[in-house]
Amino acid sequence: MNAELMLKERIILSENIFAEIVIWFVSPPVHGSSHGFKYRLALVVNNECVLRYDNEADKGDHKHIEGNEQPYAFKSIEDLLKDFWVDVDNRRV
Repeated sequence: MNAELMLKERIILSENIFAEIVIWFVSPPVHGSSHGFKYRLALVVNNECVLRYDNEADKGDHKHIEGNEQPYAFKSIEDLLKDFWVDVDNRRV
C-alpha cells in the first residue's frame, strides 16, 4: 500500500484533553473502505481515548464512543472532520 501523509496534528483543548488527527492518502483503498483515505481521529481525556473515528483494514469506516463501536458513513474528509468535531463538542457538554 502506498501512503502519503496529508494531516497530522495534536490539538490541546485543556490541561487534560487533546484531539489527535492523522489522515493519509492511500492507494489502493484500505480493505473495507471504498475511498482512498486512511484516518484516525481521537479525543483523549485524562490519557484515555473516549472518542475515535478510524478505518482499520477489514472493519471499514467506523467510530468508537465510550467503548461502543458503530458504523460511520464516510462521505468526504471535510464531513469526517465536521462530524468528529460535532461529537467532540457533544462529549464536552
